[in-house]
Amino acid sequence: MREWGVVALLLSIEFLDVIVYTLSKAAMKKGMNDFVFVMYSNALASCLLLPLTLLFHRKRAPPPLTYSLVGQIFVNGLLSCSVQMLRFFGIGFSSPTLATAMSDLIPAFTFILAIFFRMEKLDWKTNTTQAKAIGTFVSITGALIITLYKGQAIINNHPSNKLFPKNLVSSENFDWVIGAVLLAGHSFVLSLLFIVQTWIIRNYPAELMVVLIRGILVALLSVPASLISVKDPKALRLGFDVQLIAIICQAIFSVSFRSVVHIWVMGKKGPLYVAMFKPIGIVFAAIMGISLLGDSLYLGSVLGAAIVVIGFYGVLWGKSQERRTKEESEDHTLESSSPVAPLLQNKRMEE
Repeated sequence: MREWGVVALLLSIEFLDVIVYTLSKAAMKKGMNDFVFVMYSNALASCLLLPLTLLFHRKRAPPPLTYSLVGQIFVNGLLSCSVQMLRFFGIGFSSPTLATAMSDLIPAFTFILAIFFRMEKLDWKTNTTQAKAIGTFVSITGALIITLYKGQAIINNHPSNKLFPKNLVSSENFDWVIGAVLLAGHSFVLSLLFIVQTWIIRNYPAELMVVLIRGILVALLSVPASLISVKDPKALRLGFDVQLIAIICQAIFSVSFRSVVHIWVMGKKGPLYVAMFKPIGIVFAAIMGISLLGDSLYLGSVLGAAIVVIGFYGVLWGKSQERRTKEESEDHTLESSSPVAPLLQNKRMEE
């Protein structure tokens, strides 16, 4: 039951990510500077996390910080700042739909990096490795089908059904080549960030502290870039509009909630488990496009979504089998090393 709760939590995060992507694109269309957006969202997230962290660690002090951990957390902040900048630059040059589609590269990058850093075992003779590798490939293939293949229209929506204006998602006025390169870089750096965060949380199991320190670092690193890139100081002012809404949503859902959940799950199940939920985002993007943006439903979207789900379940099965095998091995080791079991057996034989 707990396993499915984690799955539902990660799925909800991917759905919220699609919404935040769309809001951030709307904020940029209104003139929001990328560096200012990152600065304000991380500063707001830090203000929200500070009282929660103090309250949570009021009776239970966090583990002591070492110089090695401080260095790792600083690298974590640099990578996180780079990830957010690359994502917003990429969305600015392209669209939220392309950003969601390019995130399908994250499982492949994470799988390769996890093998390189020995966080995932690569034994092609075992069913678990085969399931994870094949499931990753199948999910990426399904997501690419959704992105590149349309096919016949199953549901035709009229343009007047759009809840949001078309220019929020259109790519005609943007250089998609630059956007795709930036978003591909975002996927690679995010995969590397998953590896670093897994290292940190396994050595320093205090999720709120890690996310709080990271948010403060990203906000501070964004200040010089924001002041240099903004020519008019009035651009730093915020009004009650879509820009403020986007900053609040980014701070609450992406910087705070998503980061805490991702780091916690990575500490328990590894970086690949979290990365495998990224291809599901393209399914949510397609659903959101049909229901809110007035897009039509095509055969390619249905086939691709089905393939993504099959690959997703394949990886989940591989990870669950791997965990079950590990637990059985640990139980067997405990039984064989326990001095109580042989004594009980000898006593029964004597009787």
